[in-house]
Amino acid sequence: MKMLAAGTTLASALAIAAAPAQAADAARGEQLYARCAACHALASDRVGPRHCGLLGRRAGSVPGFFYTDGMKKSKLVWDDKTLDRFLAKPMAVVPGTSMTYDGVPDAQDRTDLIAYLRKAGTGPQCSRP
Repeated sequence: MKMLAAGTTLASALAIAAAPAQAADAARGEQLYARCAACHALASDRVGPRHCGLLGRRAGSVPGFFYTDGMKKSKLVWDDKTLDRFLAKPMAVVPGTSMTYDGVPDAQDRTDLIAYLRKAGTGPQCSRP
């Protein structure tokens, strides 16, 4: 059992533990997206598939993009929860994925990145015909 720091009441410790995570910051997520840009782009396929239209899309379903069998068979639909899990440990969530990036270990970084992808998905780059 962990001991409370001197002067910390049980009530304040529980309040801290129950506090919500920091709000999502899409602007910070855009900065973090630079890590992804080595393989991905919003509106075009690169080494990895495009990210426009990502949220709500079934994994392994961008027409014309070559996916591994693991990704095609994953049955994932990209939403905040599945993206968070995948971004944390891609190879553990989808064994055989070609995304060999180790993942984004920081939960706030993932939250901000997902917020950016959500915002960008409705932005001008993703609205072009």
